[in-house]
Amino acid sequence: MEFGKPRWVQTTVNVDDHIIVPRLDPAAVACDPEKAVEDYVSSLSMHPMDRSRPLWEFHFLDIPTSEDTSTMVLRLHHSIGDGASVMTLLMASSLSTADPTRLPAMPPPPKRTGPIYQRRPRPPLSSGEALLAWVWSYLVLGWNTLVDGVLLLATMLFLSDPRTLFTRADGGSSKSHRHMRFLHRSLSLDDVKLVKTAMNCTINDVLVGVTSSALSQYYFRKSGDINTKEICLRSFLLVNTRTVSSRQTYVTKVEAGNKLSSLICPFHIALHDDPLQHARNAKRLMRRKKRSLEVMLTQVVGEFLVKYFSVKIGSFFLRLFMTRTTIMLSNIVGPAEHITLCGHPVAFMATSVYGQPQALTVHYLNYGNTAKVVLAVDDAQFSDCHQLLDDFVESMMLIKDATNFHTLKSIRFD
Repeated sequence: MEFGKPRWVQTTVNVDDHIIVPRLDPAAVACDPEKAVEDYVSSLSMHPMDRSRPLWEFHFLDIPTSEDTSTMVLRLHHSIGDGASVMTLLMASSLSTADPTRLPAMPPPPKRTGPIYQRRPRPPLSSGEALLAWVWSYLVLGWNTLVDGVLLLATMLFLSDPRTLFTRADGGSSKSHRHMRFLHRSLSLDDVKLVKTAMNCTINDVLVGVTSSALSQYYFRKSGDINTKEICLRSFLLVNTRTVSSRQTYVTKVEAGNKLSSLICPFHIALHDDPLQHARNAKRLMRRKKRSLEVMLTQVVGEFLVKYFSVKIGSFFLRLFMTRTTIMLSNIVGPAEHITLCGHPVAFMATSVYGQPQALTVHYLNYGNTAKVVLAVDDAQFSDCHQLLDDFVESMMLIKDATNFHTLKSIRFD
């Protein structure tokens, strides 16, 4: 630290300080190896990292589970990099399992080039209706950005989500270490793409719909609320601000650091007769967010606070902003095929964070033909967290079955 400002310094790294091979209770491992690994990983949330040395650690658990023969846990401070940059480092250090002579392949890029908003080219002045539609799109863009900016300011000052069983018990005001439990389950990426194609939406839209459906099932079962009213909550949605073209080239260039912004993503707790309604609502809400510069506005405000005030001031407002939303939501794009790291095939990857004020964080990570859903939950608040994880799997199946039913019905009518 120099004059209260953090800075990077060169240091000598002793690798032995960063390699940890824990000794777990043999009886607990023999009884339930999955739970033994889960308990150990969760226990790390209660142990601060040693700030006298670089903030990264590798934990090796030589315990066979149903998914793998051993587990490697990488714990590092978020100042080193965000999910995309850590994935960059992993891809640059690994090889394709199918073809060990090359780097892993990434999914094809989407049509857009920016993180969320895609600028529309101006049509010729003689185009008439096309020119009018272009002008109208910018009027909508300006209005949506203004509304989102006002909501952003209101959230930082006073606007909070209604308290539900997803809200952290202390409101997120306490900065003490809380025991977080990390759970994960694999969803079929082919199922997600099936819904995506049928609804003409994005993978993110489908996953937001699955999240809304799962949380709705959990809420109404847990609360015993027999009313089918809608409860509008908001998620703090992380957005990678790098150009999407970097997904194809970043395996050859490691770019550390954080290039993140965020937006407020509303979602509804409701019971619908048609499970696809959750995906439809998500598509509509995300389409609205794509017609706004909220992501850029949030990034500009954050950079302004850090540059002209201090990192502490920026962190204060970020935490204040997060405490007034219900959950954190993120999706990380991984390789399109399985990878091998240091000669060891990687069966699955699961990413998460802790230290955030929310009691529930939902991460998705696409790897090969699976979409891994990862939950970070306050262990004291979600004693039945495995049931919540089951709700995500069930919601995906319900939405997939509803998609097949609607597709079959459409074919019959045709």
